[in-house]
Amino acid sequence: MNSNEPVTLKRDCEASVIPVGTKVSLLAGEQAYITQSLGGSYTVIVNGNMFRIDGKDADALGLEVEAPTRRVPTSTTYGPITQEKLDTEVWNQLRSCYDPEIPVNIVDLGLVYDCKIEPIPGASESFRVDVKMTLTAPGCGMGPTLQADVQNKLLSLEGVDDVNVELVWEPQWNQGMLTEAAKLQLGLM
Repeated sequence: MNSNEPVTLKRDCEASVIPVGTKVSLLAGEQAYITQSLGGSYTVIVNGNMFRIDGKDADALGLEVEAPTRRVPTSTTYGPITQEKLDTEVWNQLRSCYDPEIPVNIVDLGLVYDCKIEPIPGASESFRVDVKMTLTAPGCGMGPTLQADVQNKLLSLEGVDDVNVELVWEPQWNQGMLTEAAKLQLGLM
């Protein structure tokens, strides 16, 4: 949802300044232009500055707050939760995380370097997910925001009980890491 028409903030809400990541309060009555609404968050321009607003605050933009992210069907309905079944769902959740400045998910941007799913010893149908990811620029202050987004989305999956998201800087990200779909979407092909 992108609009050339401004929306008036219905209430005060917390936002992160893009790209530095500083938390601020946007005030009721301010005019906001929505530039991106992907992955359950919103990128807006207010008074010439760019901000990220979490989906839980969509009502401040006059939008409906979406229900929590879907979970993998429970083992009682679809059989045991296995590492193989969970792998698909983990990657789907990673594809629902977006850079707030670029309308491409973090997987297609090439920001996810590694993702491992391992059973938690002694816990039936309980898994740990370790993700190594980077950012498009080392100085980007949105790193903690993206880390939390990834962690929260993965923890919402049935069977995922522990998540570690590590930001790494080697190898340094470059445009060659974009998937073909991302390049096409960004007009680089």
